[in-house]
Amino acid sequence: MSDPDQSKAGVSKALGYTGAPLDRLSHRRADDGWMNNKLYDSESRIVAVWKDKSLVHNEADGALLPTVGEAKELLDAGRHHSFLGMKKGVAYFGVDLSHHEDPYKAHPHIDSHGTFEDLRKVGPALEREEGSILAHARGLMFWHNKNGFCGVCGAESKAEKAGSQRRCVNPDCNSLNFPRTDPAVIMLVYKGDNCLLGRSPHFMPRMYSTLAGFVETGETLEEAVSREVLEETAVVVDPMKVRYWASQPWPFPASLMLGFHAEAETEEIMIDEEEMEDARWVHRSQLDNLEDIGMKLPRRDSIAYRLIVSWMNGEA
Repeated sequence: MSDPDQSKAGVSKALGYTGAPLDRLSHRRADDGWMNNKLYDSESRIVAVWKDKSLVHNEADGALLPTVGEAKELLDAGRHHSFLGMKKGVAYFGVDLSHHEDPYKAHPHIDSHGTFEDLRKVGPALEREEGSILAHARGLMFWHNKNGFCGVCGAESKAEKAGSQRRCVNPDCNSLNFPRTDPAVIMLVYKGDNCLLGRSPHFMPRMYSTLAGFVETGETLEEAVSREVLEETAVVVDPMKVRYWASQPWPFPASLMLGFHAEAETEEIMIDEEEMEDARWVHRSQLDNLEDIGMKLPRRDSIAYRLIVSWMNGEA
């Protein structure tokens, strides 16, 4: 199996939701005058989010990013606005419409041009840069919606610096809160010409993927890889034989996937039945025809898929 989007140098050319085209201009976030001018500039772009869905064209073949001049009603209807960055002199703003029961009523003609869809559903069909912009907005709006109140004292919190942080309104507390990203390791474990693929109960029928799990407090990424593999399959991985490959934002809702290849020390599998439905060793030669053995690979926009392909191409 080969992939035209995959480099031989160990760095993915086209992981979904990467290749961010926006200059985030962090030094401008505190400039309220400049930011307000950009927010209402008729050429600025709106990246609309409703609950966990993003605005795309009706054909779901591209992001729908109307200008403020075209869809100021969307901007006015938003509960949260966050500056995402600039591209070729044009500002992009995430706009949250999640408080609306029917988001299409926020603009009289929006339903004739676009539809709100789960980014995980339409992501593979999007241009990589578009996917990156939608992922950025989706993750940021999710964070705003989950952090309307201070986690320290319980008072209301307000967005600051163009939506890049929130501050508690209680003057005796005044705590700051920043967007949360949860690091998770995802690893293609191999031994010789066999790789370890697992299946969780929530996966699509017949889909097998690489193992993955969240990083815990006080451990290195390599130690997290070793621990997760051991917990889920009882296969032993030496942290010294874990090699970083690439990373991928995965805002579903707030993860950063850190991809690794890891060489196993042992082969015997004993799954954690609370985490895994099945796990098995698959020979390199079988990966081109997985359906012959009742399996299929994960979605092509995922880092799991790229980890498998890169190992087949000899990158591990």
